[in-house]
Amino acid sequence: MKIAVIGGGAAGLMAAAAILEHAPEAEVFLIERNDGLGKKVIISGGGRCNVTTGLRDVREVLSKYPRGGKFLNSAMRRFPPEAVHAWFEAHGVPLKIEEDLRTFPQSDDGRDVVGAFERLFEGSNVRVMLKRHVVRVERTEGGYRVHFKDGDALDADRLILTTGGQAFRHTGSTGDGYAFAESLGHAVTPLAPSLNSFFTKETWPKDVSGLSFEKARLRTKFAKAYEFTGPMLFTHRGVSGPAVFALSSLVAFEKYDAKTPMDLKIDVFPDVSEDAMFARLETLFREHPAKILVKVLDFLVSRSLAETICRELGLAEETRVAEVPKKDARRIAGWLKGIPLTVIGRGAGDEFVTAGGVDLKDVDPKTMGSKISPGLFFAGEILDIDGFTGGFNLQASWAAGRVAGESAVL
Repeated sequence: MKIAVIGGGAAGLMAAAAILEHAPEAEVFLIERNDGLGKKVIISGGGRCNVTTGLRDVREVLSKYPRGGKFLNSAMRRFPPEAVHAWFEAHGVPLKIEEDLRTFPQSDDGRDVVGAFERLFEGSNVRVMLKRHVVRVERTEGGYRVHFKDGDALDADRLILTTGGQAFRHTGSTGDGYAFAESLGHAVTPLAPSLNSFFTKETWPKDVSGLSFEKARLRTKFAKAYEFTGPMLFTHRGVSGPAVFALSSLVAFEKYDAKTPMDLKIDVFPDVSEDAMFARLETLFREHPAKILVKVLDFLVSRSLAETICRELGLAEETRVAEVPKKDARRIAGWLKGIPLTVIGRGAGDEFVTAGGVDLKDVDPKTMGSKISPGLFFAGEILDIDGFTGGFNLQASWAAGRVAGESAVL
C-alpha cells in the first residue's frame, strides 16, 4: 500500500509515525515543500516548542478550542495529552510541565521534537520528500495522483492532507491544502487569523511596554459580548499575551480595523470590585496624605502605569493626595477596572493559527476520513479546528494526525 502525506508539520509527522507503527510494510511518502520537516513546530513557543498541555482532564482540554472541540472528542480520547507526553519521552525527548501547564522539551529546543521523527523515519518505509511543491491532487481509479511543480507525479492508494493553514507563511503554511480539498469536493469555511496580538489607536501602551499582569480580564462587545481572563502584557503598539491571544481567537471572525475599531476594556484587578478598589485608594490616601498622587499610585501599579493614569485622566502627578477629590479617586478606580483601549488591527506576523478550514461536517471524527472521497484523510490546521495558546493546537495536530495515520492503513 502506498500512502501520500502532504505536509511535514506536526499532523503529517504523527500520521507518518502512526502508519509506520501499525503497518511498517506500507510505503509512505511524506511530502514537504520546505528544505526540512516541522518548520512551524520548531519555531513554536519561541523556539522551545510547546508540545502539549499538562492538563489531564480531556473534557477540560476540549473546552480550550473555540472551534472544533466537539469534533476532536474521539481523537483526543484516543491520544490525549498524557499519551502524547509518554510518546515523546519513549522516543527520546524528555519533557517538562511548567507552572502554567505548558509542556516543553527539557532541552527547550523545538528541533529535538522534530528530531524524534527524523530518527524514527531513518531506514524505514517512510520516504521523506523535501523541497517538493505540490500543485494539484486528483482522484484516480486506484486512489490519488499528486502532481508536483516540476511536472512529476506520484500515485498513491491513500492520501492524507496535513498542509496546515495560512499562519506563518514563511514556514510553508500558505493555504494550498484548501485548494486541494476543494478540488476533491470538500467545502472550506471562511478563514481568519487567530492567536494574534492587538494594535491600538492609543499610543500610550509604548510608555508601559513590557508591563505584564498575571491575571487581567479583557472584554469587548460586537453583536455579542466576548471576555477572557488570563496573563497579558502591554507592547510598544498595543497589548499581547495569552489572554489577548485567547480573546483574538474568540473574535477571529469579527471585523475590526482602523475604520471600524474594536473597543477593549482591560480590568487589571479582576478579583477586586470597583467599590473595593475605590476603598483601597481612599485608605492609601488617608495613610499617606503628604505624598504626591503618582507616588501613592506606586503602591498599586508600576510607576510607568501610574504616570499613564494621571496623564490619561488629566490629573496632576504632583498633587498631594490629601487634595485629591473623591470623584477623582473614583475615576482612578474605574479606569483600573476597565482600562479603555481602541483596537485597530491585528499584530502582523503574530498569528500562530488560522481559524476556519475544511468543513468538519464532511469529515468522520472517528477516522479523520473524508465522507466524500474514500481514501482521503485530513489532520491538523487544514481542518476547521483551532485552540487557545498553551499547547492545544499542537495537541490537536498530534491527536488527529495519529488517528488519520492509523485509519489510512485499516
